[in-house]
Amino acid sequence: MSRILLAPMEGLADYVLRDVLTGIGGFDSAVSEFVRVSASVLPRRTYERICPELMNGCHTPVGTPMVIQLLGSDPDWLALNAEQASVFSPHGVDLNFGCPAKTVNRHGGGAMLLADPELLSRIVRAVRASVPTSIPVTAKMRLGVSDTSRAIDCAQALVEGGAASLVVHARTKDDGYRPPAHWEWIAKIADAVNVPVTANGEVWTVDDWRRCRSVSGCNDVMIGRGAVADPYLALRIKGLMDEKPSAEDWSALIPRIAEYWEKVHTRVLACHAPGRLKLLLSYFRRTWPEAVGLYDAVRTIRDPLEISKVLQAAQSQ
Repeated sequence: MSRILLAPMEGLADYVLRDVLTGIGGFDSAVSEFVRVSASVLPRRTYERICPELMNGCHTPVGTPMVIQLLGSDPDWLALNAEQASVFSPHGVDLNFGCPAKTVNRHGGGAMLLADPELLSRIVRAVRASVPTSIPVTAKMRLGVSDTSRAIDCAQALVEGGAASLVVHARTKDDGYRPPAHWEWIAKIADAVNVPVTANGEVWTVDDWRRCRSVSGCNDVMIGRGAVADPYLALRIKGLMDEKPSAEDWSALIPRIAEYWEKVHTRVLACHAPGRLKLLLSYFRRTWPEAVGLYDAVRTIRDPLEISKVLQAAQSQ
């Protein structure tokens, strides 16, 4: 059976949303938001803040294994921080070579590193040497910066450096998140390396998952925004729910939304909580027509107490 991994999503899938999504079920593992590494060894509290699951045996509250992701461009500092992170015995240390954000890329991090396969190899080699052999070192990459001309070179460099497996997001940095995802390139990369490859990109439905596996040739799939738009997607893929979303699914999701709303206040200031909820509901609109009404009901509200009243009313309907 295909393993389903919950993708790292900076600014979206923090530990609060991970708790809700993995609590619904279907995910075999999850990857944290990236820990940004520059010219220092970050204190343990930084890792605990970004990935508090580390203090729960490196599992989400329902037991989903967690991998911690690092982002940076200096092999030595990444190695030292990986060593620091390994104290928690995570289920893996993942290296981010896929982030397309301008704030990351202008400092030479994320997907910009795909312009330099030799540096990719040095980074992985340094990190691999710094953590216990029991902890897998993995990498998440895109197809390149502006084109795919070095995609295979990059993948091979990562594996030569010691990456135990790869996740390939089937778009370039410049593609951002615009469809389509070029799953056929994942197949080319998988043929060129001797480690497991997981497909990622543009999986929103069970049909997308099937086509992604067929075109990429990969057994395992990492799902990001598609899992936010439909939190039951992993269960649908595993045959534990109907493949098509329904009004009944939406009704069952309402208490989970309320759970998210309650927990998000532990993550952000009250004044920022409404924005987090509205972002989540904006994704749900893609899956359920019923979500439009709830989104519209809270869209202009800034007072958290008023939003709580709207959610209480939604649960009582």
